[in-house]
Amino acid sequence: MLTRLMRTGDDTAATILRLVLGLVMFPHTAQKVFGWFGGPGFGGAVAFFSSMGMPKALAVLVILVEFFGSVLLILGLASRVGAAFIAIIMLGAIFTVHLHNGFFMNWFGNQAGEGFEYHLLAIGIAVAVMIRGGGRISLDRMITAEPTS
Repeated sequence: MLTRLMRTGDDTAATILRLVLGLVMFPHTAQKVFGWFGGPGFGGAVAFFSSMGMPKALAVLVILVEFFGSVLLILGLASRVGAAFIAIIMLGAIFTVHLHNGFFMNWFGNQAGEGFEYHLLAIGIAVAVMIRGGGRISLDRMITAEPTS
């Protein structure tokens, strides 16, 4: 089962999609986990999610799933799982925070908050990775590659 989940082809496009998603999501989640890039850090992120009515245990789970999803994608290890983690988190973000702000990002500061276009892009890329796997340059491929004779 695990081998089938990790099996991936010699696909350069899948590698690019996986790395782009992982490398975009990592700084986004490093803000929450480590306080990097001007973020609130773990305690601040948990407090923020809790202030929105999210139970603290769920806030911790969301932060960790987003973090480990991005790390799995960067490594190309269990890429489909990492992509599914990101897709689930982005769906949750759309329906709990961003849907009422409309489609567009708040580029000019004239909306009440950010829209969900970024989240849809992340979900689209995540679905492609779930279908194609980690691609040519991934730990998934190294682990599951058929031995050559």
